[in-house]
Amino acid sequence: MVQYYWNPNYQQNMTPPQIPSSGGRPPGREESYIENILRLNRGKPGTFHFSFEHAVEAGKNTLAVIGVVEAAGRDHVILSETSTGQRFLFPMIYFDYAEFDQEVSYFPQQP
Repeated sequence: MVQYYWNPNYQQNMTPPQIPSSGGRPPGREESYIENILRLNRGKPGTFHFSFEHAVEAGKNTLAVIGVVEAAGRDHVILSETSTGQRFLFPMIYFDYAEFDQEVSYFPQQP
């Protein structure tokens, strides 16, 4: 609370709030965000679809990359194209979906 007037009897509590170390989720359990799922499937071949709101040319606002996930972070993914070996760094805001050529690894499901 911000004090706008000086009050000699006011004592502010300087103890920081206690935050649980597990962050409110069971220990050892990963959250199922897209970047975590992409990380679980590193090296698996797939087709990764992206769309861009502001295209330079009309009709050129989508891109499909056939390759593998090299790395994924909270806001980006690094893909390696299978045919050319070219590497791409895409912001996740452009990511639409992925199609994998084999079974997708996912977190263990418990009821």
